[in-house]
Amino acid sequence: MAEFDMELATARIAEQADRAGTEAEARFARSGPVVGKASNDSIEVQVAPGGLLTGVTIHRSALRQGSAVLADQILELAQRATRRAGDKMYHALAPVVDKEQLETLGYEPIPDDDPDADTYSYGR
Repeated sequence: MAEFDMELATARIAEQADRAGTEAEARFARSGPVVGKASNDSIEVQVAPGGLLTGVTIHRSALRQGSAVLADQILELAQRATRRAGDKMYHALAPVVDKEQLETLGYEPIPDDDPDADTYSYGR
């Protein structure tokens, strides 16, 4: 039975992680921050990857619909924006991180024919 060199394996994993981190950092430096955006006629939302709401713009016309309708629309748009941010992270990191790991983190590609697909690409 062959011996397993734990120190060597650990060093290789650390080296791979460092390399992936450096490559990912370079990709983000070139492309700028990753955000997801979604809007309708009267509301615009922006989220960071993972869904943290970073911006909301509500036009005056949206206020006439009532608070429950407004809240539902903001939640729906935030979900769409979160999917878009996840898609952008997926495509930004796919060249340097295993696709299964990205999906485990919640970053999944959106099919081109999906209504949530952005009309522009990120890192593709």
